[in-house]
Amino acid sequence: MAKQQLDGAQALIMTLDELGVEYIFGYSGGAALPIFDALETVKSKIKFVLSRHEQGACHMADGYARATGKPAVVLVTSGPGAGNTITGLMTAQMDSVPMILISGQQVTWMLGKDAFQEADIFGITIPVVKHNYLVKETNALPRITREAYHIATSGRPGPVLIDIPKDISQAPFTGDLKKKVPMNLPGYNPDASKEIDSTSVKEAIKLIKKAQRPLILAGQGAMIAQAQEELLHFMETINCPVTNTLLGKGVVPETHELSLGMLGMHGTAYANKAVCECDLLINIGSRFDDRIIGQADKFCANAQIIHVDIDESEMNKMIRPDVQIVGDAKAALIELNKHISEKKHTAWLDHLDGYKKKFPLAFRKQGGLRMQQVIEEFWKQTKGEAIVSTDVGQHQMWSAQFYRNAKTHSWLSSGGAGTMGFGFPAAIGAAFACPDRTVITFVGDGGFQMTLCELATAAIHKLPIKIVVLNNHYLGMVRQWQELFFDDRKSGVDLEGNPDFVKLAASYGIKGINIKRPADVERMVAQALEYNDGPILINAECVKTDNVFPMIPAGAALEEMLTEPPKHKMAKPTGST
Repeated sequence: MAKQQLDGAQALIMTLDELGVEYIFGYSGGAALPIFDALETVKSKIKFVLSRHEQGACHMADGYARATGKPAVVLVTSGPGAGNTITGLMTAQMDSVPMILISGQQVTWMLGKDAFQEADIFGITIPVVKHNYLVKETNALPRITREAYHIATSGRPGPVLIDIPKDISQAPFTGDLKKKVPMNLPGYNPDASKEIDSTSVKEAIKLIKKAQRPLILAGQGAMIAQAQEELLHFMETINCPVTNTLLGKGVVPETHELSLGMLGMHGTAYANKAVCECDLLINIGSRFDDRIIGQADKFCANAQIIHVDIDESEMNKMIRPDVQIVGDAKAALIELNKHISEKKHTAWLDHLDGYKKKFPLAFRKQGGLRMQQVIEEFWKQTKGEAIVSTDVGQHQMWSAQFYRNAKTHSWLSSGGAGTMGFGFPAAIGAAFACPDRTVITFVGDGGFQMTLCELATAAIHKLPIKIVVLNNHYLGMVRQWQELFFDDRKSGVDLEGNPDFVKLAASYGIKGINIKRPADVERMVAQALEYNDGPILINAECVKTDNVFPMIPAGAALEEMLTEPPKHKMAKPTGST
C-alpha cells in the first residue's frame, strides 16, 4: 500500500511537533479546518486546548510563554477569528513575549475580493507583531514555521503571525520534511547580541568603581535572558541596591535585603527616592518606559546612566545614557562580572533603610475588607513562591506591591499594553505550563468580565487555579483618577449589574467562596490554597473607594510622588493614565 500523501497542514503540525511545541490554544473555523483536521490525523505530542474566545487563546499562550520562556502556538480561523487576536498580539509584542499565531485565510484566488470571513490580517497585524507571513506556497510551510519559531524566540522575543490560505494548507505537500531547507532571513542576526563591546564594558566599570550611590534597575530583559544568577552576583559583589520594573518582578527575590521593590508610578516610595538620589543608575533590561521615568528631562538628573538592552532601538529613545551596552543581558553581565570587585556602600544603604522605615507599604486595617490584605495573605501563605497573574488596574498595582515574588518567571502581568482581561486566561496558560506549581490570578471585577468565558476551559481541564476576584464594583483606577484630577466626577466607572461571581462559577461546576470580612481572610485563603480539585473562585467584596499610593501623576517627575491623599486640588495630569 502506497504511503499516504501529506498535505500542507499535516506538514505544518509535524514541523511544530519537531520544534518542541507542547500546546496549541485556539478556536476553530472554516478557513482553518485543514489545520484542525491535521491535529487529528498527525501523531504528535502537541495538545490542543479549546478556548472560548480567540483573545483568551492568545492570553493563554502568553501566560504559558511567560511562565516557561518557551513559545506556545495560537490557531484561529480567518476574518473575525484572526481579528479577535489583535489585543493578544499587541499585549505580547509590547511585553516581548514569544508566540506563534497561525490563522486560516480565504483561498488565494479570493484574496482582496471581500470573500466570506476574509480580512487582510497580514496588513492589520503589521504594527503588533515582530514579523508576519502570508503563505503562498504549500512546500514553504516547514521553512516558514521554523523561521517563525526562530524569530519569535531569538533576540528580543515577540509574536509572529503565519497567515495560511485554505488552498495552501490542504494542497499536497511534495517537499521532504527530513531535509532542512535553510532559513531565508537576510539582515536578521540576533546572535550578534552575544558579542558585547569591550570598550562599553570598560566605560561602565569606570563609572561603577567611582559611584558612591549606585542603583540597579532590573527589567524584564534580564529575566528573558535568564540572567538572574549573574545579576545576583553582580549586585551582591558591588553591594548595590536594586529596584525592578513591573515586569521585572522576581528576577531578584523581592525579599532580598538589597531589593527596593518596584519603582515608578505606583512603585515603593523608597525605590523612587533612590532613583532621585542615586549618582549612578545601571539599567539592565528595561526600556525606560513612561511609567518609570515620569518627566524625562528630570529623570536621574544628577546621575550618570548605564543602559544594557538587547534592542538598539531602545537606546536614546526615552533617556540618553552615558554608557550604552547593546546586547543580551546575561552576556553583558558575564562580561561586567569579570571586572568588578567587592565594594561597600554602607552609608547609602543605611540612608535607603531609613526611607523604608519612613515610607513602608501599609494599608488601613479598619473600615472594611482591603484588596491589599487579601493579596498580602496569599503572599504570606505561599511564601511568594506561587505563579501570580494579574489583570490591570488598582489590584494590579497592589499585587505588585504586596505580593513579593521569590522566583523568576512567576509574575504574569500586562505592562506595556495594560490589557484588561489578560490575567485569568494567562493563568490558564501558566497552569498548563507548570502543573506542579500553585497558580493564583488576581483580577478586578471589571477585567474579569472581559474574558470570564474561559471559566469553561479551566473547569474542563480541572486546572487548580485560585481565581481571586477583588471586587469593588468599580473600574477602580479610572475612578481614582476621576477623584483626584476631575473633581470626583464619576463617569463610566460604576459596575452596577455585576453578576454574583460565586453563582456564576457554580454554573460552570467551579467551587466558589465569598470573603466579606477582614477577620475571615486568613482562614478563607488557607481554604482556597488547600483546594486542588479544579479551579476555585474567591469573590472578595472590597472597599469601593480605596486609592493606590504611592502615586506619581502621569507626566510628573518622580520628585512629585504622592505618598498619601493630596490635601489640595490636583491639576489634570499631562501624561497618559
